[in-house]
Amino acid sequence: MEHGSYKDQSASTFSLADEDHTLANALRFTLNQDPRVSVCGYSIPHPSEARVNIRVQTTGDPAKEVLKDSCQDLMMICQHVRSTFDQAVADFKNTNGSESE
Repeated sequence: MEHGSYKDQSASTFSLADEDHTLANALRFTLNQDPRVSVCGYSIPHPSEARVNIRVQTTGDPAKEVLKDSCQDLMMICQHVRSTFDQAVADFKNTNGSESE
């Protein structure tokens, strides 16, 4: 769900249901890595409500597109971390398995 001015698409607030600091902080991090982002941040309206509001202000590009790109970047980061972890576990098992024989 997007809130903001239709005239200026470079600044928007996005409200994500059923989310918390875990996703919001990771998205804030990836958004801050994007040179098109001038300001971004997030808030949780109320502790009892599972909702996060993410504010994105860009240097001119539509905030919706920049947020979408950041979500894709975050997915790539998570995939890289997962594959690196899986490879490290496999390497550990191979190394320790050969020593016990």
